[in-house]
Amino acid sequence: MKRFTIGGAEVGSERLLVIAGPCVVESPELCLRVATRLKAWCAARELPFVFKASYRKANRSSGRSFEGLPVDEALAALAKVRGDVGVPVLTDVHEEREVAAAAEVADALQIPAFLSRQTALLEAAARTGRAVNVKKGQFLAPDDMAHVVGKLAAAGCERILLTERGTTFGYHDLVVDMRGLVAMRSLGWPVLYDATHSLQRPGGEVSGGERRYAAPLMRAAVACGVDGLFFETHPDPARALSDAATQLPLAEAEAFLDQARRVHDAAREAAHA
Repeated sequence: MKRFTIGGAEVGSERLLVIAGPCVVESPELCLRVATRLKAWCAARELPFVFKASYRKANRSSGRSFEGLPVDEALAALAKVRGDVGVPVLTDVHEEREVAAAAEVADALQIPAFLSRQTALLEAAARTGRAVNVKKGQFLAPDDMAHVVGKLAAAGCERILLTERGTTFGYHDLVVDMRGLVAMRSLGWPVLYDATHSLQRPGGEVSGGERRYAAPLMRAAVACGVDGLFFETHPDPARALSDAATQLPLAEAEAFLDQARRVHDAAREAAHA
């Protein structure tokens, strides 16, 4: 398994990487509040932490949905988190023309699942020298991610992460095949489980979701031996401007991390027995 760091956060080590934050940059204050809490909670559990927030949302269900603050303001909010809180930052990119500006403030760039086969976008992200996290497309088999890895590596990317976020199952549902976590890890790069997007019920004017399954599915995925955990969290999910149905309440995130840490430690001990 490849090992590297993202802004000092260890990836592929014996410790479970945590990538977490609100779905979208709603305000600088929100990002600072969430990042500060998560940093403290992860540090107390010796979990490497990367803050995540999308500076722009391009794949909304409805044209009336919130797409983000003005780009300069949103990127400035991420830069403030990186500087003031002192944590590495990850954000999404959707088009080649976005990549350079996002790479100026982010330690890692993320390719959304719907765009995971977009060759030019993958290559542009790889050329920045930033770490690149790719969400597995809801339409892809786990072993299809070998082609994604090949594109990134050919373009010079030396820090690749792959994230499972569920597979389309008929209409308006996602399922997580835990075998896929093992299959993707066989590609040699760290694999994360997305504990909140995997709960979505896509479709309609606003995507729904089943937050009640967050903890049991997370425990199953971590027990399979993933290298990291991705999740979105908000102080008041009901008022969140994106993914209100699936973001974890910030007040519950600390206990969520505790569960993840315990399962990860148990799974590692069992694997080494």
